[in-house]
Amino acid sequence: MLLSLQGATVRFGGRAVLDAVDLEVAEHEIVCVLGPSGSGKSTLLRTVAGLQPLDAGRVLLDGRDQERVPAHRRGVGLMFQDHQLFPQRDVGGNVAFGLRMQGTPRKGQAARVGELLDLVGLPGARDRAVASLSGGEQQRVALARALAPRPRLLMLDEPLGQLDRSLRERLVVELRQLFGELGTTVLAVTHDQGEAFALADRVVVMRDGRIAQSGTPLDVWQRPADAFVARFLGFDNVVEATVGETAADTPWGRVPVPEGAVRGPGTLLVRPAGVRLTAAADGLRCTVAARTFRGTHVAVRLQPEGAPPLEAACALREAPEPGDAVGVEFDAAEVVVLGGAGAPGTRPDAKNPVPRAG
Repeated sequence: MLLSLQGATVRFGGRAVLDAVDLEVAEHEIVCVLGPSGSGKSTLLRTVAGLQPLDAGRVLLDGRDQERVPAHRRGVGLMFQDHQLFPQRDVGGNVAFGLRMQGTPRKGQAARVGELLDLVGLPGARDRAVASLSGGEQQRVALARALAPRPRLLMLDEPLGQLDRSLRERLVVELRQLFGELGTTVLAVTHDQGEAFALADRVVVMRDGRIAQSGTPLDVWQRPADAFVARFLGFDNVVEATVGETAADTPWGRVPVPEGAVRGPGTLLVRPAGVRLTAAADGLRCTVAARTFRGTHVAVRLQPEGAPPLEAACALREAPEPGDAVGVEFDAAEVVVLGGAGAPGTRPDAKNPVPRAG
């Protein structure tokens, strides 16, 4: 295992910002740590980089404890959200910085800089001033600089956070392809779910200094471990329920559940795609409170009488108008029972997930 955190703990003013975190990253794996502000994800990154000392636990790289290894000797690359390029140096000078620190001969520096600028899509930019670059171009230069010394682990802290959405969506696809071609091991932190799911082999969701869930993007999206993860991913249709053999009793009435669902008191997630709109006389009667165009579909906000709101997803041509009365039926294939003993990525004590490679 290339990277291993064992009981990693960091306290600020007596509060655990990282709380006994266990995490492993395999060689060539891309892991994205996802979570809201204050969840501990950036502290985790700084701990691995050697910029934040641990109060307890260990960080191991290639099986070697890094406690007494300074940041500049850990062989890791770190790219920050604001890029932190050197304004007094041109593009080539920025990319070559780590190579100079390594003592790479000038000829080797020049060849490596040219290779990386081609790789990140900036051929011929070697002599350009940093101030003349767009935000996307600066991001590419920062990435080339981080990759130049051939780090065994590349760490990204909100790498696309300052870019507009269309540019972020394009660059995250390019990054995924680039890291695959290079075989780079990546540990990235972000608050952007789309960015994490597009980039990662494995997604780690953090909450209050602990890992709430770890799994492949598909696992985490399809089977959130608990209500926090579900809501953080943007699912609002989450309620307490009593689960039976084929259906659950909920504030929305009887909702069908998948075969094999854990019976008893629990929490239910109904994905918007599983909220099917029908005639007002059928199913659960609701009033359309609002609708929002989401590009690929329309999100319809529904208000049942005496029950929590529901969100449905439907095609634009089928979306009802605000104020309309509709009926709702539920699709068991889009229902998830959350937080059971068999929830993916969790141990029975639910403190931290068992880390698993992609």
